[in-house]
Amino acid sequence: MRRIAGIAVFTALLATSPVALAEAITASHVERTSPGKVVIAWTGKDPVDVYVSDRPDASLAQATKVSAADRDGRHEADVAAGGRPYFTLRNTLSGETVHVAERLVPLEQGSNFRDVGGYQAAGGKHVRWGKIYRSGGTPMLTNADIRRVQGLVSEMVDLRSTEERSLAPTRVEGVNYSAVGYSMTRISSLTPTTTSTMGSSYRNFPAMLAPHLKIVFARLLANQGAVVYNCSAGQDRTGFATAMVLSALGVSRDEILKDYHLSTTYRRPEYEMPRFDAAAQAANPVAAFFANDQKDPAAAAPSPLFDTNRRAFLEVALDEVETKWGSVDKYLAREVGIGPVELARLRAIYLQ
Repeated sequence: MRRIAGIAVFTALLATSPVALAEAITASHVERTSPGKVVIAWTGKDPVDVYVSDRPDASLAQATKVSAADRDGRHEADVAAGGRPYFTLRNTLSGETVHVAERLVPLEQGSNFRDVGGYQAAGGKHVRWGKIYRSGGTPMLTNADIRRVQGLVSEMVDLRSTEERSLAPTRVEGVNYSAVGYSMTRISSLTPTTTSTMGSSYRNFPAMLAPHLKIVFARLLANQGAVVYNCSAGQDRTGFATAMVLSALGVSRDEILKDYHLSTTYRRPEYEMPRFDAAAQAANPVAAFFANDQKDPAAAAPSPLFDTNRRAFLEVALDEVETKWGSVDKYLAREVGIGPVELARLRAIYLQ
């Protein structure tokens, strides 16, 4: 009886210990409020130490503590205007650590260039920051932008059509570059976009983008440096590619759709396609389409990515995958060559 009583007392003490009562850090995010300043915010009442590093894989010993026992869920930090800081939040009661960085990479003349790290994935782990990026076209980056991108990624996979790449070649050099030739007429009638044409385009993505996804996943599995993939707007073809990558890592569909809709906030269409003389590009079937887009004031602002029933266009592509292949995993296995062994390796590399 004494032993049982002792165990009960020990259990009660353990339940009321600081570690047992610690509250998880949630809703952490970083936003840049000016070129040289960011705000790190999180939810949780426990005191939190905030660390910063210029490397996404830095340990606490390699990082710098910028705030100690912070209780208000917010810390403002000075950062280099052209830097890419990575933060670690450490609950001082439990020792729990959460890694967080800016979602958007701030570029002077880029569009929708963002990190897909931080999302909760398989096994309660999270996608590593600084390893996988998605973007819009990069034909108008400044020299400073180019240096910044070169410092972040080693591999670029261009999802755009042959016509788009001819009109707006990327300015990023010094990284391994891959593309697959195809005509944009395969996914678009090149007429004004409507809900029905958008849905039809998305339905084509699983079959049409399979060759591109083979390259994306091959680069990810090679693990030779961070990878970025892009289309013109960084939302449609790039959105489907991201859905496949995050699905492979075990991220929920809800999180995937939230990430998808961030394009409406982060796109800057004026930097996705340079101005050109449509008459001089008469042989390019895509030129007139983009030229008309550039004349349309409505095209200057990103449109929400859902139909009249507020259903995300991406769901059309995901439904196509499930209807024709049964699941994302079966699609990846049959069309992209990503089976259980490859999925396990991807998760070992990109989750923490």
